Amino acid sequence: MLLGDAVEFGARKFADRPAIIFDDEVTTFAGLRDRVNRLSNGLLQLAAPGDRVAILSENRPQFVEAYAGVPMAGMGLTFLNYRLNPKELAQIVTDAEATVLLVEPKYLPSMLAVRDEMPTVRTVVTFGAELAGADAGYEDVLGEGASERPKLDVSENDLAWLIYTSGTTGRPKGAMLSHRNLLRSLFSWMVAQSPKPGGVNFMPFPLCHVAGYGIPGYWLQGTTLVLRPAYEPEDFMRQVQQHRITTTPMAPTMLNMLLQHPAIDQYDLSSITGIAYGGSSMPVEVLKRAMARFQGVEFIQGFGMTELSGNVLFFDGPSHVRAVEERPEMLAAAGRKMSLSTLRVVDDDMNDVGVGEIGEIVVRGDQVMQGYWRNPTATEEAFAGGWFHTGDLARFDDEGFHYIVDRKKDMIITGGENVYSRQVEDVIYQHPSVVEVAVIGLPDEHWGENVCAVVVLEAGATATADEIVQICRDNLAGYKKPKRVEFVGELPKNASGKVLKRELRAQLS
Repeated sequence: MLLGDAVEFGARKFADRPAIIFDDEVTTFAGLRDRVNRLSNGLLQLAAPGDRVAILSENRPQFVEAYAGVPMAGMGLTFLNYRLNPKELAQIVTDAEATVLLVEPKYLPSMLAVRDEMPTVRTVVTFGAELAGADAGYEDVLGEGASERPKLDVSENDLAWLIYTSGTTGRPKGAMLSHRNLLRSLFSWMVAQSPKPGGVNFMPFPLCHVAGYGIPGYWLQGTTLVLRPAYEPEDFMRQVQQHRITTTPMAPTMLNMLLQHPAIDQYDLSSITGIAYGGSSMPVEVLKRAMARFQGVEFIQGFGMTELSGNVLFFDGPSHVRAVEERPEMLAAAGRKMSLSTLRVVDDDMNDVGVGEIGEIVVRGDQVMQGYWRNPTATEEAFAGGWFHTGDLARFDDEGFHYIVDRKKDMIITGGENVYSRQVEDVIYQHPSVVEVAVIGLPDEHWGENVCAVVVLEAGATATADEIVQICRDNLAGYKKPKRVEFVGELPKNASGKVLKRELRAQLS
C-alpha cells in the first residue's frame, strides 16, 4: 500500500466531505485526490523519480497535498523546519540534494537570498499568486498536471519522506521513511487507538514534524482536518468553537499554554472528546490539571520519534482514568508496547533488563526508518546489534507500562550517581509558581556534573532558588537536588515543543 492509496480510498468513500479546512478555504476528499494527482504529474515536468523535493511552509493545505503528491511522483518529500535559520535550511537542502523547493511566500525572500548555497535546486516554486523571484507558481505546476494518478512503478519501499531530526543533541540527520514505514506505523496506531470514523481534528503540530504521519489515517476514516499556520492557544479555542472540533494531538507545552490562558473559560470547548499528547515527556502536574479541566475527555498518549515513523508505545484512555482513580503514579507512564513492532529495554550489552530496572529502548519492525540519508556511520551506530537504539532510557512495571526517565545523553552523572532529569522536573513542577522547568547537567571539576534547574515562572508569580531546592530536598535524595537554579522568561524549543537542553547547556556552562 502507498500513501496515494489512502488518498484514493478517502475520495471514493467520502468524496464530498470536507477533508481540509483552512481559513475560508474548504477542500473535499475528492478535491484532495484531484490536487494530489495534479501535483504528482506537475512535479514530473520539473524533476525525475528518485529526486528530492523540499518544502518550507507553515501549516497549510499545500503541505498536506505534498505529503502524498511528492511520493506518488516517485520523489522524496524533504521536510524543512521554518524555525531554522536560512543558512541552516540551505545546508539541509544541499545535504538532501533537493532539485525542487516548494516555499510559501513568507519565506521566499530569505530562501532566494541563500539560493547560491543550494546548487542542486533547479526550480523554486512559490505558493503565492506572484512569483516574486521564484521560478514557478504552485497552482501553475498543478495546472500542468493531469488529474489521474501518474503511471509510475512506485514501490512501498521507496523513499516517501525525508525528515531531518530535530537536532536536540546535535546536527540534524535525515531519517529516510518509506511508504511502508509510515503506513505500518499508522496502522499500528489505529489498531491501538480503536479508530473513530468521521469527526473533526485540529492539527497544532507543525506539518514538518513526524506527528503528521497520522494524517493519512484521516483520509482513511473521513476525518476533517482543520489547519492553522501555527499553534496559538486562543486561536485554537476559536477554531474549536467555530468548527466543533472533536479531537486534537498536542505537545505538553501546547497543553500547558492552553491551561494557563486567561480566556480558557470564555470559549465553548465542549465538542472536544479526545486529546492525544506526545512529542516530549508530559509533566504529571500538567496532566492532572488537564484531566481536571477537561473532564470526560479521553486522554491518550503516544511515545515515538522521527526514526520510528511515529509511535511505539500507547497509553490508552481507560488507563488514564484508572491512574487518576487508583494509581496516580501511573500518570507518569508513556504506555504499553504497540502491536506491529518489537520493543525491548536493554542494558549497554544488549541484555534485557528486568521489571523496574532502567535501560535503553530499542526497536525492530517495519515502521523503523531505512537509515540516515547518506550517513552510513550514524546508521550503523543507530542499528548496533540489529536493533534501532532510541537513546531513551526507560523502566517498565509488572503490567507492561513503560516510564521514560531520560534521554541517554541528558542523564546527569554527579559524584558517580545517576540523576534522571525527568524525576527532578516532576518534583519541581509541584511548586505552584512553576510553569516550565528543564533540568540539565553542567560541568563540575569535583563532581563531574552538577544538577541545574532552569525554571520559568507563571506571569506575576514569584519563587526563590531556595524554594526550588527545598522542594527537591523534601522529595528526593540529596545528590539529586539542584546545586544551581536559573530563572528565565522562556525555554528554547524546537518546532514540536521539545526543550533544547543542549542550548541551555551551552548558554549556562
